[in-house]
Amino acid sequence: MSTTIIGFPRIGHHRELKFATEHYWKHEIDQKALLKVGRQLRKTHWLAQKKAGIDLIPVGDFSFYDNLLDVANVLNIVPSRYKQLKLSKLDEYFAQAQGYQSNQGNVRALPLKKWFNTNYHYIVPEFSDETNIKLVGDKLFNEVDEAKALGINPKAVIIGPYTILKLGRFVDGKQPVDFVKPLIEAYSKVLDRLNQQNVSWLQIDEPALSFDVDSEDHQLFDKLYDGILRRKGNVKVVLQNYFGDIRDVYTDVIKKPFDGIGLDLVEGDENIHLIQQHGFPSDKVLFAGVVNGRNVWRNNYDQTIELLRSLNVKSPVVLNTSTSLLFVPYTAEDEDEVAPDVRQHLAFAIQKLNELHELDHVLQDDDEGKRALAANEKLFHDVKHPYRPAVHHRINQLQPQDYIRKPERSEREKIQKKTFDLPILPTTTIGSFPQTKDVRANRHKFNQGKITKEEYDQFNRNKIKRIIKWQEDVGLDVLVHGEYERNDMVEYFGDNLDGFAFTKNGWVQSYGTRGVKPPIIWGDVQRTHPITVASSVYANSLTDHYVKGMITGPVTIFNWSFSREDIPQKEVVTQISLALRDEVLDLEKHGIKIIQIDEPALREGLPLRKSDWYVKYLNWAVPAFRLVHSGVKPTTQIHTHMCYSRFGDILDAIDDLDADVISFEASRGDFTLINELAENHFQTEMGPGVYDIHSPRIPSEEEVQDLITKLVHKLPVKKLWVNPDCGLKTRTEKQAFESLKNIVEATKRVRKELSENVHS
Repeated sequence: MSTTIIGFPRIGHHRELKFATEHYWKHEIDQKALLKVGRQLRKTHWLAQKKAGIDLIPVGDFSFYDNLLDVANVLNIVPSRYKQLKLSKLDEYFAQAQGYQSNQGNVRALPLKKWFNTNYHYIVPEFSDETNIKLVGDKLFNEVDEAKALGINPKAVIIGPYTILKLGRFVDGKQPVDFVKPLIEAYSKVLDRLNQQNVSWLQIDEPALSFDVDSEDHQLFDKLYDGILRRKGNVKVVLQNYFGDIRDVYTDVIKKPFDGIGLDLVEGDENIHLIQQHGFPSDKVLFAGVVNGRNVWRNNYDQTIELLRSLNVKSPVVLNTSTSLLFVPYTAEDEDEVAPDVRQHLAFAIQKLNELHELDHVLQDDDEGKRALAANEKLFHDVKHPYRPAVHHRINQLQPQDYIRKPERSEREKIQKKTFDLPILPTTTIGSFPQTKDVRANRHKFNQGKITKEEYDQFNRNKIKRIIKWQEDVGLDVLVHGEYERNDMVEYFGDNLDGFAFTKNGWVQSYGTRGVKPPIIWGDVQRTHPITVASSVYANSLTDHYVKGMITGPVTIFNWSFSREDIPQKEVVTQISLALRDEVLDLEKHGIKIIQIDEPALREGLPLRKSDWYVKYLNWAVPAFRLVHSGVKPTTQIHTHMCYSRFGDILDAIDDLDADVISFEASRGDFTLINELAENHFQTEMGPGVYDIHSPRIPSEEEVQDLITKLVHKLPVKKLWVNPDCGLKTRTEKQAFESLKNIVEATKRVRKELSENVHS
């Protein structure tokens, strides 16, 4: 058999791409230096795959920000407002991702959304009357030449036209079908160029086939590929799907002149049944996604071999990852501080390359394969996850009433309006303030043992005191303590709960240059001590304003961790919920009246098929959130927060979380969510974000005032809050402070207008 992968992490072994890109944005290096870093990373990653024995090495999966944004630029799907800035192509590209603000122009970034059911974010392409699709970029072809010069056998990679259209945003009344012909021509020209370069394989990624595909979608897919596949030439085309299955189009796809079909056999259980039921064509190559690209555990070779044999295919098979390796860290070789019983089970990107190589030899039944299989069987012979009887006893004692908060929300709303006596359109922030260099340096010194715990805590108390006063001075209504003690909203809680393991270099890209270091859930989860109480109580003691207690919700902790796979997801999340319930009740006991339980990852965990939403996910995810807060008093106000996902289709489930206030990301999506909230008669008090914190742009008072005015015209004023769309951790203090000042002043203007209208 042959081996390949769908894609490789691009941030580098030590996040070289992140640091180089941020240096470029700060004008500390020039474009030539940044491009050089990109070339070196591509070379390093290709050669690592070659060394591991990978036969078909993906080329085109590298990106300076986002692959879908790359394809949009290659195909000229760039709104004219960015072209009018007259920037270099690279800066025009970054302007689409981050927005742009200078004397040359002031343009907001394109929307940022979650990539399917992952914590990676993509830039949403925009289709309009002015869109003129044509092949204009050389990125893929230049990288193919780079790879060939290194002796690499390249498999060219590009995101497919169906996925681009399904994930795109359409304005001016345009529809996906309007762009079929130009997309066929553009992709045909891609094939023409690859034929000229003598490329053997082109991988066209179509993960959107894992969504429900209705008859209209099916026709769209057919039109696209009936046109494109006529121009294959000598290039072999593999249709690559991941994140699920292609049940709605499988029988059609296997009849089309694709040379290979890539299927996810880890998350796509249905793909296994489809092959067994309908067979697989002997004249096509099955790219079998058997190595998990989304979790960090070693592959069980016995199970994988059994799976492959159960398919009973007569066609050639290429061993593949289930998804791109973008979603796992670079290498586990660095993790010498992870406990040996956990570390031996870890497989990051580099280790997964070796797993594919070993599986190939196991299937050949040669000496190398026999040694690899024996070692793998020994590894999996006796896996022991830490078991805590008290945790299981507590779960077994849960009753239906433990998930229900009383009185009902409408009654609590009246009680809380009277208790808090806040002005209309109360202003607040989501939680974190900028993690400046001195904050990171303080944490680093503490982790290195260079300062005491008291010195570390005193530094953070000084930061809290400063930011509380700043919020009072600027006029925010409900304050936060700034979260200076937290490295990451999930890692921080995992570090304070039993059952988690941690890496020192396990970084994974979330968006652009933003990386996260997901914890690893290895054993039963429980809380053994208060986590946020001390910092919240201290902040509360400094002011007469209300200060929110801040915790991360159970579903987000689960979705943003690498979870164990030996017990059901519901059980793991319930364990986390009970631990967080203790924290919430502790905060309330210590006088914290407003508690925010962040769940930004609730939507991303949703199965891609609507028929699976409740049965496989929402029926336990929503109760898990309710379990965390159901025990508090009616006078305690529960907030939650969500961002950068498509929420409109699950608003009923979000309302059912039974929070008192929810803040959404809205500004970057041009407030399209607002219409959905109004149409669905959303009952929870809400704070649609009016400031895009993922962009360095500072919105003016007038811009924010316009956004707030749109809100009050669409939604009940008595239910509205005003806030940024996410935490401020990644912004500079200048950007955060000026933006928040403008938000407060804009809110005052709108309040005045509303008051004048009432009395006129």
